[in-house]
Amino acid sequence: MASLYRRALTYQADSSVLFEALRDMPYPVFLDSAYPYSDRGRYDILSASPLETINTNISITSSYRNNEMLFREMETLLARLDPPQEDETDLPFSGGIIGAFSYDGGRELAGISRSAGSTDKIDHCDPVFPDFFAGLYSWAIVVDHHTQSRCLISHPATPPELLQDVERRLALAPAATTPDFCLTSEISTNLDEQQYAALFERVQQYIRAGDSYQINLARRFEADYAGSPWEAYRQLRILAAAPFSAYLELPGSSVLSLSPERFLQVTDREVLTTPIKGTAARSAIPETDRTLAEALLASEKDRAENLMIVDLLRNDIGRCCEPGSIRVEKLFELQSFQTVHHLVSTIRGRLANDKSPLQLLAACFPGGSITGAPKHRAMEIIEELEPHQRSIYCGSVAYVSCNGKMDSNIAIRTLLCEAGKLYCWSGGGIVADSQMELEFEETWNKVGSLLTHLQKMR
Repeated sequence: MASLYRRALTYQADSSVLFEALRDMPYPVFLDSAYPYSDRGRYDILSASPLETINTNISITSSYRNNEMLFREMETLLARLDPPQEDETDLPFSGGIIGAFSYDGGRELAGISRSAGSTDKIDHCDPVFPDFFAGLYSWAIVVDHHTQSRCLISHPATPPELLQDVERRLALAPAATTPDFCLTSEISTNLDEQQYAALFERVQQYIRAGDSYQINLARRFEADYAGSPWEAYRQLRILAAAPFSAYLELPGSSVLSLSPERFLQVTDREVLTTPIKGTAARSAIPETDRTLAEALLASEKDRAENLMIVDLLRNDIGRCCEPGSIRVEKLFELQSFQTVHHLVSTIRGRLANDKSPLQLLAACFPGGSITGAPKHRAMEIIEELEPHQRSIYCGSVAYVSCNGKMDSNIAIRTLLCEAGKLYCWSGGGIVADSQMELEFEETWNKVGSLLTHLQKMR
């Protein structure tokens, strides 16, 4: 058992100010509840300078043939940090792995390689962002907004000079920075309405043929940009106020995730997943906003779509949970965020004694709410039809602590900045009674406010 170094820090509601002190360190990460703009989350976790990293592109290496091999390597990495003493397990994170895992990497590990003719799939941003990034972070600043507390924790494995550097940075007043960010081109999409309609019809053909019940179809937006992605994220986190947000800087890539969706959480071996299926735009007019929310709640199509994914995720987590422990706690709950209404369901289970959080993540990745059902066939159809790689979109940003806890998001409402290019994806689940015009409109409703805001930044 390890004894953690733990020092209380002065609480501040907005952790983004603190992140300024860490941003120039290697591989800085900010797992962000979006507090005080959202009260749905609880913790913020900030760190940098991992002891070791895994950076791999599955499509161009043969060293990993399936999820188990890659995640076993992560288990070996995590084992470098001894678990903390029992009286120190109240923290969500006591040192461990923080990572960003791409949808494309999950697809490759599921045995679905890039389709023939896929060489045009955003080759200019591939493979800078790795299919899988995992860093072993031995220290962190953990903020608990429920108890209004903040502390610096450090595992004994942390090099003394690294901890001294962190302490030095915290002792200095945060520098007031106002980095610029702006789009330097118009926002374009690789699927206009006519192109989307053609793919929508092909999805319907697969559904009618019995290949799938639901298929998630996405399109990509992109624009040139100049300036600091961090400044873009700072503003978007206020606008989106999403409880599973994250900002990561990797060499050559910045990930801006404004996700409202949790993927998998493990706390004291209790498993929680909260899939989102069903979306409606919000309105500034209260009466109209209520009407939109009520229509979403009453939508048979959206409820059926949600139920399909609930069944899929019950099956996925059932691979690692104790038999009979899985239960649906909430079904079709309306949750309203800054820019959209969602239908959210809550599923719980208990992790089997012979399974680890990383094994659960391996068994379920990528998340079923952004593929379709049945999952494997839906992913094959997605790879055949979509004219792009998804990269971090529909992947996950996650942490796995050496104290046995884990949390992760579904990387939707997520942007990627690389080499002066900004990418953003948006999609939705298509079922037999979906209407093309409404599905196409929904892809804009989910990210339109974010992209419109970026257009106004100067």
